[in-house]
Amino acid sequence: MRSRLSLLVAATTILVLVAFLVPLALLLRSVAQDRAVGAATAEMQGIVAAVGAADPDTLRLSAEQVAAASGQPVTIFLPDGSVLGTPTPRTPAVELAARGRSFTADGDGGHEIVVAVQGRPDGTAVVRTFVPDAELTRGVTRAWLVLAGLGATLVLLGLLVADRLARNLVRPIGELSEVSHRLARAELTARATPTGPPELREVAGALNHLAGRIQELLREEREQVADLSHRLRTPLTALRLEAESLADPSDAARITAGVDALERAVTGVITQARKRSDTPAPEGCEAAAVVRDRVNFWSVLAEDTGRAVALDLAPGPLPVGLSADDLAAALDALLGNVFAHTPDGTAFTVTLAARPGGGALLTVADDGPGLPADQVRRGESRGGSTGLGLDIARRAAQSSGGHLDLTASPTGGAQLTLTLGPPTHP
Repeated sequence: MRSRLSLLVAATTILVLVAFLVPLALLLRSVAQDRAVGAATAEMQGIVAAVGAADPDTLRLSAEQVAAASGQPVTIFLPDGSVLGTPTPRTPAVELAARGRSFTADGDGGHEIVVAVQGRPDGTAVVRTFVPDAELTRGVTRAWLVLAGLGATLVLLGLLVADRLARNLVRPIGELSEVSHRLARAELTARATPTGPPELREVAGALNHLAGRIQELLREEREQVADLSHRLRTPLTALRLEAESLADPSDAARITAGVDALERAVTGVITQARKRSDTPAPEGCEAAAVVRDRVNFWSVLAEDTGRAVALDLAPGPLPVGLSADDLAAALDALLGNVFAHTPDGTAFTVTLAARPGGGALLTVADDGPGLPADQVRRGESRGGSTGLGLDIARRAAQSSGGHLDLTASPTGGAQLTLTLGPPTHP
């Protein structure tokens, strides 16, 4: 923008200077020509007055003196054909002046001035002088150079002023851009300093107001989520007491484990809701241990519903750029979709493999009818759920630098692959 403003000012200045200096240069040339012609005509006036009465010898002497003083040829053509002064052949202009007409004509290399002198007994005499082009344009070149230098100086001054103005205009715009980028990086404390023209100050104030409003909305959202999550603790406590009162120890332990997992999820929601927006990325975790733990948890429900579970874990540790709670929530969302969208007895497979370049590939494939297409869209589902499960998994993958892919499994069911990136701070 700064260069464009400078180019605009330069183009405008040049156009104005051309419109002003070109006519002025032509006027200077015309003035120089008129000055040279006027000076030559004035030198001839003394001879013109003497031509009517002086004898030829006196006229010859006068013509030679004027020619010597002015440096220009002066010739007198008498009616009898005599030529006095500087020898010059009779030109068409002289022939025309002999008829009683005085004028100035453009000749080869200069201007020819002829003056008809009437009143002599023998007819009309003609006084002629010639002004060369060098005399007609004397001082014009220097004047043009001065004008060109003046124009160049004005253009440079215009560029200097335009650059200063553009810099004062662009600097606030750059600061606004930097603040907007910081806000995009979740630095909600970034604020712009209102500087520059009134319009830019107004934009800076609007951007600061927007940033403050975003902070307020996020604060309200965090508080609402935290309050909602906190309210869940009461029914969770009641559910735990009910589980502990069961007669069958295995049922009590299974339900208590489920309540513990739900309570951990609620605690994670509260922690996430109250977390500052500029906190560093979550630490990584060892994916194999988390996947094994969650598959074991879901295996109990799978056994109750007659589902065969296959777990394929790659050997060795598989660190990923995702916290254990987030990875567990993502896997729970994927397995929850299997139980929600496939009939009882449908087998499924969980595979965890190493990813080239670091990270891991987590795949959940089932033998069911396939996942509905609208289940991929957040908040929409024809399966009786909220439609947020896959979005949770997708956001978890994206936070680690990966993504979520939905394809068909080899048996015709749904296959969900979670690509997880490596830890950013191993």
